[in-house]
Formats: sequence, C-alpha cells, structure tokens
Amino acid sequence: MSTLSPTASFWTAAGVAGLALWASGAPTVVYPLYAQAWHLAPATTTLIFAVYPLVLIPVLLLFGNLSDVLGRRLVILLGLGVLALGSLTFALAGDLGWVLVARALMGVGVGLSLSPATAAVAELEPSGRPGRASAVTTAATATGLALATLVGGALVEHAPSPRHLTFGVLLLVTLVTAGAAWFLPGPVTPATERWRPRRPHVPAGARRLFSAGTLAVSGAYALGAVYLALGAQIARDLVGSTDALVSGAIISVSAVVIGVVALLARNLAPRRALVLGPPAALLGLGLLLVAANLHTVALFLASSVVVGAGYSLLFSGGLGLVTASAPGHHRAGVLSAAYTVGYLVQAVAALGLGLLATGEGLLRALEIGTPAVGALAVGAAVLAVGRRPGLRRA
Repeated sequence: MSTLSPTASFWTAAGVAGLALWASGAPTVVYPLYAQAWHLAPATTTLIFAVYPLVLIPVLLLFGNLSDVLGRRLVILLGLGVLALGSLTFALAGDLGWVLVARALMGVGVGLSLSPATAAVAELEPSGRPGRASAVTTAATATGLALATLVGGALVEHAPSPRHLTFGVLLLVTLVTAGAAWFLPGPVTPATERWRPRRPHVPAGARRLFSAGTLAVSGAYALGAVYLALGAQIARDLVGSTDALVSGAIISVSAVVIGVVALLARNLAPRRALVLGPPAALLGLGLLLVAANLHTVALFLASSVVVGAGYSLLFSGGLGLVTASAPGHHRAGVLSAAYTVGYLVQAVAALGLGLLATGEGLLRALEIGTPAVGALAVGAAVLAVGRRPGLRRA
C-alpha cells in the first residue's frame, strides 16, 4: 500500500491532534441550548463536559502505550472510528442520556488517537527539533478548538437544527481525516512484544522534567475547563452576549491566540515558556473576573486573548519538557501519562466550577475557581526553574 510522504504524514498527524481538540470543544456553544431545553443546572452541563476527561483517563492509562507496540497508524484509525461514532451519537441525541453517551465515546476516541498523533508529530518532524514539534501540535490543537467554537457558534445561531448540525459537520471532518490517516506509514519494524498495559517509564534523571511539564499541561487544561465548560454561559449570563456566534467567536479568539503564540514562540526554550506563561494566565483570569463583574464584552474578549497566550506557553512548554523526558520507544506511553494527569485536573476543575456555580452562583464560582487555576500555572513555573541544570538539556 502506498503511503503519504514524510511531510504529508507530519501534517496529517498534526491534523489528527487538532481534530481531537475540535471534538473536545464541539459541545461548548451547545451547552446553553441543552440547559434551556432540558432545564439543566450548571452542575449538570459541566458534568456533560467532565464525562469526556473522566472516560478519557482510563483509556489513556490502559491503552496509552498501545501505539508503541501496534504502530501509530492503526491506533489513530481506531480512535478516529470511535470519534466518528461519538459525533453521530451527538448528531442524533434527543435527551441528556444520549448526550452523555456521545460525550463518553468522544473521550474514548480522543484517548486512543491523541497520544499516538502527538508522538507521530514528534517523530516525523523533519528538522528533528522537539520545540518545533511541540509548537505545531499546540497550533494544531488550537486550530481545532477555534473551529469547534467558531463553526459551532455559526451553526447554532444561523443554521437549522442548532443542537445537532454542528456534530454532523464534525462527523464529516472526522471521516475525511480518517481517509488521510489511512495512508500514514505503518511501523518501521514489526512488533517484537505483545501489548499489555504498563506503567510509563520515565528515566530517573528526567523525572523533574516530566513533573514540571505535566503540571504545566495540567494548568493549561484547567484554563481550558473555565472557557470550554462555562465560557458560553459566562458570555450569556454574566457578560450579556445573547448571540451564539459572537460568544463562540470570542472563545475562538483564545484558541487562535494559542496557535499564533505557539508558532511565534516555537524556538523558545520550554523552561523560558513556563516562566512567561503563568503571568499571562493570571492576568487573563483577572480580566475575566473584571469582565464578569462589569458585564463587559470588550474585557471578556481581552481576557480570551491574554488567557490564550498563557495557555499556549504553558502547553507548548510543558509538552516540550514531557517529550524531552520520554524514551523514544515509550514516547506515546509517557505522553499518555502526562495527558492523563492533565485531563484529570480538567475534569476536577470543570466539576468543581459547576458545583460552585449551582450552589453559589456563576460569578462566585469564578471568584473561587480562577485563583486555584492560576496556582497550577505558578507551580509549574516554580518546578521548571527550580533545578536549572537538569532543564537545560530540554
């Protein structure tokens, strides 16, 4: 079977990573419609969001190293198949139960496809520079998030069947991506070992790199939980935006900034990125609180821009450190371990914010939750710079 060229394979793998985040963010602008149609409290809408990482975590733990044995292509195709099934279920969902099932399928699909896609980008990067591979992965995932909220917002506001059509579009894109992934190269050498779940191995000398990188990825994902789980409701209930396209566009601005900053900072050392990321994250969260208190769309937009920069630096810097800590023959397993922690933090953040919003109100939830999210970002920076000799190798 003919395969894609190395360059086309590189960009196809990046596209799979982007699609995974599109799937993650696709329901964002639909949450208010679910809440209105089925009279859902914020705790329930954030549960819909949190089902995704809660299902994804055991998939990463059990199957994170699967592509290290079976090859990237096969596991990516398995993941895209489950993503397609999840998109179809969302497109046909008529009640909360089906939405939860669809969200769980999305978690399985992303859990199977994201780690091998990230590993493939690192392995296929033509210049052999881990920093560029991390930047491209960050930009690809940011593009996926931007498309999720922008395309979703447009379809919700101006197309028929607003609760369903956006997932039909996602299904189509997933099938096209799977068609391209079919032609990715297979394993260079046949597998010499049987697959079995195993704990990812990080060399002793690289564990501080791994810990700092994982904490940074977790901080970025916690930032994402604020905007993806509650962003549309913040825009509607606190900021006063009633147009789904406008709300989606503002949230998508954050994703666009994530991608732009990742590309501009592609030559930035991971440790330096983790020094610059937390101040941007803290400033952006502060602007979000001011926007919510003053009901100002302009400040909500400004917070999306600044938070996007902070997310980008945290995620790309963290991913760079995790990649540097991973042995080549266990790269997907180590990346899965980092993603597992990140998604666990994201689930806890989303559920915690939802419970606070239900019991104390949305504004109070932000006032309590955003400092905790900012603390994760600061912790990553402290850990990253705490032992410079070990980090210079990254």
